[in-house]
Amino acid sequence: MSARLDALPAASVEPVRRSPPGLLLARVAAMCLVELQKLRHDRTELLTRAIQPALWLLIFGEVFTRLRAIPTGNIPYLDYLAPGILAQSALFIAIFYGIQIIWERDAGVLAKLLVTPTPRVALVTGKAFAAGVRALVQALVVLVLAALLGVGLTANPVNLLGMAVVVVLGSAFFCCLSITIAGLVLSRDRLMGIGQAITMPLFFASNALYPVELMPEWLKVANYANPLGYEVDALRGLLIGTPAHLALDFAVLVVAAGTMISIASALLGRLAR
Repeated sequence: MSARLDALPAASVEPVRRSPPGLLLARVAAMCLVELQKLRHDRTELLTRAIQPALWLLIFGEVFTRLRAIPTGNIPYLDYLAPGILAQSALFIAIFYGIQIIWERDAGVLAKLLVTPTPRVALVTGKAFAAGVRALVQALVVLVLAALLGVGLTANPVNLLGMAVVVVLGSAFFCCLSITIAGLVLSRDRLMGIGQAITMPLFFASNALYPVELMPEWLKVANYANPLGYEVDALRGLLIGTPAHLALDFAVLVVAAGTMISIASALLGRLAR
């Protein structure tokens, strides 16, 4: 009896064995919590980044609504524009996330993380999650401002949940695209230059500002190859009820985000060399 009692404490403290997928999910969740802790100390930046989408809605949207220069059918142009500006704000946040990775490399943080048992895909997924959370905060600001301007947004909680998923997936793709570029150029200055060079072409080569029907053929091809175009299409369908290809939009965003997470994870070690 005493031998059995002596064995109980040892058995009770034995670590719980997890399957590889469960262990990976636990590590991803841990990295997401770490990124959330960082966001708590960065609230001012979240507010200052809301200025640009607010200006797009207040100035560009109001002016072009009065001009009626862009035909959007029975939908007021400001209503048509709001989902595009929401996607734009998420893009602008995520596309420079590689700078943070390079800063962590220079500070020695990245090297310490890479020698832990945490998989690289968990580290990258944590960054993508943080970009998604930042984008959701921006989305809330844009939605409140759009509602104050009289945009006819949906109040359906299922649609709003779908909107949140779309924003997170789009932000994850562009965040990991930025990390991939960082893994290739290895320099903050080069990354900043490339980020600035591709941001506006990505934005204007999408349906964020104007319908696809108005685009020349070459720009239509660019829009179909641009994940931002699928993000905007899904956001319009969910928020203002325009015809959208939601199944295709979600499929493209999921595949694009997953592929870019894999590529960024493969290049992460190159940053720490």
